[in-house]
Amino acid sequence: MTSRTHGPVSRPIWAPPAGKPPLAARMMRATWRGLPAKLHDVGWEPGLVVPAADGSPLITDHYFPRAEGDFPTLLVRSPYGRGLPWSPMYGLLFAEQGFHVVLQSCRGTGGSGGAFDLWRNEAADGLATVSWLREQPWFNGTLGTLGPSYLAYTQWALALDPPPELKAMVAQVSLHDPHALFHGGGALHLETALAVGAGMTYQHRGMGPFVKATLRLQRRLRDATTAKPLRGAHESALGSEVPWLDEVMTHPDAADAYWHGASLARSAERLRVPTALITGWHDALADQTLEQYDRLRAAGCETALLVGPWTHTSALQQGWPEVFAESLAWLRAHLDGDPSDLRPTRVRVHVGGENAWRNLGDWPPAADVSPWFPTAQGHLTRQAPTDSAPVTSFRYDPEDPTPSVGGPVLSRTAGPRDNSALEARDDVLTFTSPPLTEPLDVLGPVSARLSISTDTGHADVFTRLCDVDAQGRSVNVCDGVGRLRTDGREPSQASVPMSSTAHRFAVGHRIRWQISAGAHPRYARNPGTGESPVDATTFTPVHLTLHADSALMLATDAQAVPFG
Repeated sequence: MTSRTHGPVSRPIWAPPAGKPPLAARMMRATWRGLPAKLHDVGWEPGLVVPAADGSPLITDHYFPRAEGDFPTLLVRSPYGRGLPWSPMYGLLFAEQGFHVVLQSCRGTGGSGGAFDLWRNEAADGLATVSWLREQPWFNGTLGTLGPSYLAYTQWALALDPPPELKAMVAQVSLHDPHALFHGGGALHLETALAVGAGMTYQHRGMGPFVKATLRLQRRLRDATTAKPLRGAHESALGSEVPWLDEVMTHPDAADAYWHGASLARSAERLRVPTALITGWHDALADQTLEQYDRLRAAGCETALLVGPWTHTSALQQGWPEVFAESLAWLRAHLDGDPSDLRPTRVRVHVGGENAWRNLGDWPPAADVSPWFPTAQGHLTRQAPTDSAPVTSFRYDPEDPTPSVGGPVLSRTAGPRDNSALEARDDVLTFTSPPLTEPLDVLGPVSARLSISTDTGHADVFTRLCDVDAQGRSVNVCDGVGRLRTDGREPSQASVPMSSTAHRFAVGHRIRWQISAGAHPRYARNPGTGESPVDATTFTPVHLTLHADSALMLATDAQAVPFG
């Protein structure tokens, strides 16, 4: 038998099996438009058993080009099963373009052995999988990783101690810090927690069980998010106990031992593996992706950033042609040595309002951060106040919580939405600029500098930037939440990050700053008493007073004169 050499070991030439990719994957592949033509027919080896770090079987599917020659390998590790949509999106499409694709179910999911844990096994199991790859006759020693969300988290886990074969990563709508996903800003991200609970529990079982679970959650969402107490109320909405979800919801402090090892931020701080990052302005994980970019740049790692007009899910749906092209170009450049399709700049962002793409040398681009101040008349002005007098007050009642509208959530209501009905409520403040006489670009982080007093000492504050068009339609651009601890009626100072954006406010449009004390069920209701929102059974209305030295901070051209 002839052989070829892989490093120091001589192995027999691999004879590809005859299996075709699953029919469902091929049918979904046929529905996509705007993708490059396939270069190779694809074969499929399903159900391979890879030993995990502790010997547990990790069930793995292998997609490959039916062609002669060496091809690099892509590793995709998923807790959501190996069927739709992952089999066509990653297995089939990338194998067509000349890659071996190893699509693996994380332990405790999709038939793999062991018990699933949100973060404690991914690093060791990833390295065990690479050890298995080294023994495969088709593995040529060149490895890349890719995938979205938790599939990106498994990449960051492998990057803690990257094997020498790892030459490129593509982290799409990427998670690296589970605590921030559930408790960023100090408030429990309730709707996200329930959506993740449903996905982690059911998606790896197949599309049928997952769709059924999603519909059940939608029907029972109100009951699950208004229960007193919240603890355990998700069980009926999700159809079963989810022990890890209860623990996630009841450990709000990032310093708690429960979260030890959960954040993989340190992966990017010393990484040398070229890494492409992809997100959307309305992605629930956009901030984490931008943090990853900052860390990679500081570490001197080769990186690229693509930010589209997408939510967490639409990046892999409407945005898939752009996401796939970006991912493929990066992998070809760093695994095949073909940089011909790489774009010329490090950063490419979609500018909302302008509805156009811009290539940038870095993110954020150079800009002046300017304060915009609220007035008692509801105006938003560049003129600084002369004192810190109260501007206006409002009452938040957790028994009738301010609803959430759009934004970066994991639901079908995500993204830009008309906020007009929301802003008509008595518990929502708005401050609005005059109509612009010139377009104004906001490119970079947005934040609120707040001076607020409350009567109970306990409240949340939700702050949002909106674009108001000539017809009065107010559409959310970006937002953020913060938890307040105030000293009675004395004003407390707080800075609330509101994510980042690339947005053009057009001529005739107005800039609006929206402030409220919650966004339910996106965030759990603050009971107003200092008690945990998970255990509270008593809710107290809160009066909040905004003071004049508060400001909306926007990264804009300070030389622009936007008003007549």
